Amino acid sequence: MSTAARLITAARDLSTGLRSLTFEAPTAYVYCPLDYAREPHELYLQRYGEGKKRVVFVGMNPGPFGMTQTGVPFGEIAAVRDWMQIETAVGHPEIEHPKRRVTGFACRNSEVSGRRLWGLFAQRFGPATAFFKEHFVANYCPLVFMEEGGRNRTPDKLPAHETSAMEALCDAHLREVIRILEPEWVIGVGAFAEERAQRAQSSLSTGFKVGRILHPSPASPAANRDWSGEATRQLVKLGVWD
Repeated sequence: MSTAARLITAARDLSTGLRSLTFEAPTAYVYCPLDYAREPHELYLQRYGEGKKRVVFVGMNPGPFGMTQTGVPFGEIAAVRDWMQIETAVGHPEIEHPKRRVTGFACRNSEVSGRRLWGLFAQRFGPATAFFKEHFVANYCPLVFMEEGGRNRTPDKLPAHETSAMEALCDAHLREVIRILEPEWVIGVGAFAEERAQRAQSSLSTGFKVGRILHPSPASPAANRDWSGEATRQLVKLGVWD
């Protein structure tokens, strides 16, 4: 079985496992793009998940105008549609917040984190095929959490008794992605993802190194000061990039 096919199987297994989970207030809505945006997500895996990868970047969970809309990690619309050449129909979560509708590739909002991340890769490597030849981008958790008023909640803000079962599934999935792609480096995009990569490292016999880059979120003051330059310097210092 090809690596892309194995990634697709792993993603389907993860989405199946996550369906049985429940979350308490203030979490009122939970979206899973692996379900309603399965078509673009699997096209991403099929097109860019083939072969072993030297570097795997790992994010935390979907942003509201990124993977939530496109099914692709850090899935800024323009980057997915124009750079990766992926644009397909996207469905809707079973229960949808009236102020946080999924409009798919018709979404007019920009996912700043994704714009910065994919923008750096496009600037450095040119076409998407050149970047994905040795690199891949995944998310640790594919779920989107929202409060009743529509405010986003990230997995690191959820109580441990709610996340233990979820993290067991997401940890297992991350380990499977690493087994499939056999990377030399797993790079956490932010501290949360780095810690999950270290967790995978401690439980796998395959030899890979773990590093971290600054998260590109505009909520981080440091990320608003030449994020691409800082991330590049971090990757060069680690020895990931020349």
